[in-house]
Amino acid sequence: MAEDLILPDDKTLLILDDDTPFRTRLERAMASRGFEITASVATVAEAMRVARDNPPAFAVVDLRLEDGDGLDVVRTLHDNRSDCRAVMLTGYGNIATAVAAVKSGAIDYLAKPADADDVAKALLARPEAKPEPPENPMSADRVRWEHIQRVFELCNHNVSETARRLNMHRRTLQRILAKRAPR
Repeated sequence: MAEDLILPDDKTLLILDDDTPFRTRLERAMASRGFEITASVATVAEAMRVARDNPPAFAVVDLRLEDGDGLDVVRTLHDNRSDCRAVMLTGYGNIATAVAAVKSGAIDYLAKPADADDVAKALLARPEAKPEPPENPMSADRVRWEHIQRVFELCNHNVSETARRLNMHRRTLQRILAKRAPR
């Protein structure tokens, strides 16, 4: 297992997430794993400043934030430090955003809530190493729910348009949207 990981001298880390409790927990967890947290920020604007002025060796970046999207931060990190290894986190796991994250320069893409061990493994994994299957993968019901939520968001919370795009009856969609997310 250790041969699948890189052990760099520079372990500077940027954490970008607008969920303050999650970001604080991740800071502590990553610091206990030997990372040097150089910046822990909640906005794209702050992260862009860090990416330009003092780009770290590693980054954990949330995909969707109130003031923009984490893909821009990953691109800026790579423009200013080509060896930066960034992991994208998102609550909206789907293939299109995973592809966009990798095209922007992210080395991995993890669904929230991501475990700190998984984040550290992703950051330190050798490029040729195959990832281990997840310990607790999302259930099929959860994947379906995430997809419906994503389409609903892309349709600006328009139930009729979302139902049309998902080829689903509007009332069925309304019942699904009224329920809590499955585990």
